[in-house]
Amino acid sequence: MKRKIYLQMRSREEAQSLYPSLLGQRRTPQETISTRSAIGRVTAAPVIARFSAPSFHAAAMDGIAVVAADTFGASDETPCTLRLDTGQAEMINTGYPMPEGKDAVIMIENVVLSEDGSTGTIRESSYPWQYVRKVGEDIVATELLYPTGHRITPADMAAMLTAGCASVTVYAKPKVTIMPTGSELIDLDPSMDAPPPGKTIESNSAALSGLAEQAGAEVTITPILSDQFETIQQQLLAAVESDADVVIINAGSSAGSADYTAKIIEELGTVHVHGVTIMPGKPSILGMIHDKPVIGLPGYPVSAIISMEQFVVPLLSRLQGIHQQQPETIDAVLAKSLPSRAGIEEFRRMITGKIGPHFITVPLKKGSGTITTLTRANSMLRIASASEGEQQGKTVQVELLTPRSRIEQTLICTGSHDLSLDILHDFLQKRDPAYPLASTHVGSLGGIMALKQGLCHMAGSHLLNPDDGSYNLSYIKRYLSDRNIRVITLVHREQGFIVPKGNPKNIGSIHDLFSEHITFINRQAGSGTRVLFDYALKKNNLDGDDILGYDSEEYTHMAVSVSVLSGKADVGLGIKSAARALGLDFVPLAEERYDLLIPEECIELPMIQAVLETISTDAFTTAVENMGGYSTRDTGKQVSQE
Repeated sequence: MKRKIYLQMRSREEAQSLYPSLLGQRRTPQETISTRSAIGRVTAAPVIARFSAPSFHAAAMDGIAVVAADTFGASDETPCTLRLDTGQAEMINTGYPMPEGKDAVIMIENVVLSEDGSTGTIRESSYPWQYVRKVGEDIVATELLYPTGHRITPADMAAMLTAGCASVTVYAKPKVTIMPTGSELIDLDPSMDAPPPGKTIESNSAALSGLAEQAGAEVTITPILSDQFETIQQQLLAAVESDADVVIINAGSSAGSADYTAKIIEELGTVHVHGVTIMPGKPSILGMIHDKPVIGLPGYPVSAIISMEQFVVPLLSRLQGIHQQQPETIDAVLAKSLPSRAGIEEFRRMITGKIGPHFITVPLKKGSGTITTLTRANSMLRIASASEGEQQGKTVQVELLTPRSRIEQTLICTGSHDLSLDILHDFLQKRDPAYPLASTHVGSLGGIMALKQGLCHMAGSHLLNPDDGSYNLSYIKRYLSDRNIRVITLVHREQGFIVPKGNPKNIGSIHDLFSEHITFINRQAGSGTRVLFDYALKKNNLDGDDILGYDSEEYTHMAVSVSVLSGKADVGLGIKSAARALGLDFVPLAEERYDLLIPEECIELPMIQAVLETISTDAFTTAVENMGGYSTRDTGKQVSQE
């Protein structure tokens, strides 16, 4: 099949305006449901009160019901005694109907009752309707409670029931059909040890369904469809002819030889948009078949989710008459320069926290397939299509994906990667969910530079000084001489060679890496692991340029392990726990100290105190040592810098 080329790319704004212009004021059908099940639904007709509330004059306080005129003139000098035994005054509780003829309530605290309860003495006069809720004070029968288009809250449900409205007319939930496609996709079988070679677990439909349900829709997910033109066409037509209000095809929207979505929609209806100037999400398709919206979403997870958020969720809201609220934004200082391609609006997931008086925002790695950027991010930066990027240190506007209060309490840790940070994050969340740990992996030296620029609360570092064998202190003196930095040991850990199970290439030392049959995977320059490796090379009078793969770099220990597991490399340098996590073998090279570097001005922050208290617990140290390759003999201790 001839490949589809993006000839008429549309901007995000143009694409988002498509369905409003095509559908006008179209809404889902109306339905009448129980008020008790109406949370989050949108009224399709005015809600009119049937009853007044209160429906009778009611006491607003515990006390005595009186005729206000009987109390006039009461004071400290001239107390007034009211008779309860004759009915001049009557005891009453909050919410009870007012006795006939009574028009005021005196609080019981202001009444001195006689010993036998026959009289009550007061020292202050009342006034008509004092502490009385009159009929209709809250709701008057026949009044408008809520207009058409009101989204119902829990308090609204209570008000409607109070007003006698047992049912309410709302817009029906939009029905959405999601069709995952791709011959490489399989459903997750809980019994499988790993996906078969060349197969990928289908997971996009779960995320897309969740977004649709959050937007108020009812979702049907079809079985996975293989990349066969006729099959997809038949199933799409069946979905369009069903009661679905919106049909989504996931994958096949790009320009590959097996990407059929645009062609199929074009044959069955009209493709109005194929290609939007956003990244991720460029290969989005917006079409209509039989007057029904049909959307083709990209197959990569991040692209699919962003396209869903930008084009489908607004459509679902509109069909229910919901006005979408704009996300809250804050100004934050960008911690790293972000180049961007002019002509494309880029969506970058970020981690944002507050350091001193300023918000700092750190970009997560980019890529349409890196779904972890969606799970870790707490904010998002939009880089305008007219821009070629944003510079480090610039104040930018970020959209909040979590509440501002949580952003303000986010602990930003930048620097070297270590698996114990994941355990620390989990322990912090179990201890107090208010303090999430957001770690970004830029290497030990990158962490020190982030501290220097005030871009993180703490940094993880294991930089070796080859001259004296010490860790981190000489680098702190060199780069942070003007700062007071606390050095707290987190762990001692084993560094060594990560190799496949069984060590098939018989790697036993650094000298074995120089074989032409062995491919190495390195860590990035500036990382503590790279410094250690280069030190070992120098100590043995070896030249790294003679190692096949010396210039091939990864940014985390787990990424090195994955490279070895996948066969991309025969060996890489990393920590034992990373090898153990993926069932790989490990050849020890050295033990090193991994520290947390914390500026003095951050020490008393509640989240830092939570970290220091957590790492000193037996539960934390036990969990770390259970990963293998760690010693916690000095965990939580401050390193002397003298």
